[in-house]
Amino acid sequence: MYPELINHIKRYVQLSEADEASICRHFELKKFKKKELILEPGKHCAGNYFITKGLVRQYFVNNKLNEQIIQFGLESWWIADQDSLLNHQPATTYIQTIEASELLLLTEKNRIALFEAVPQMEGYFRVMMQKAFIASQRRIGYIFNQNDEERYRHFTGLFPGFVQRVPQYMLASYLGFTPQFLSRLRAKKI
Repeated sequence: MYPELINHIKRYVQLSEADEASICRHFELKKFKKKELILEPGKHCAGNYFITKGLVRQYFVNNKLNEQIIQFGLESWWIADQDSLLNHQPATTYIQTIEASELLLLTEKNRIALFEAVPQMEGYFRVMMQKAFIASQRRIGYIFNQNDEERYRHFTGLFPGFVQRVPQYMLASYLGFTPQFLSRLRAKKI
């Protein structure tokens, strides 16, 4: 059994004990070392990953050969290259661990089978996709409506513990500014 996964799902949908057992049968536990690549451009994303332990990031390398982080994932979050999964095409992003991590993989084949076995999982995944879309919209809004300092203050106010786990250059990449600017902000003790 995967209690982290089941507890997360039960926050959004009703499950019987039989449902819980069926759900767990459709997932595969994957363990990764620190800084290990889970996905890289040109490969097909294996499925959706539920993070039970650790910290991961999703990023691409831009035209200036800089890493641009588009998503972090920590315990009880999902991560995947949805474009690769939905459109059956090679990934355009990397997914890499920041810490040693344990993830539960739900392959596309198993996702389809899971939806047949436990129909309420479709509703759960719809809610997860809606939440991810809302988070993406908010992030875009912050980028357009807040200056760098406001964005930093807002993010660190929402996720103070998380900020301590992420290397400074990765946080700067995610927030859309340079590590040098972040160093100056931190020096001001904002």
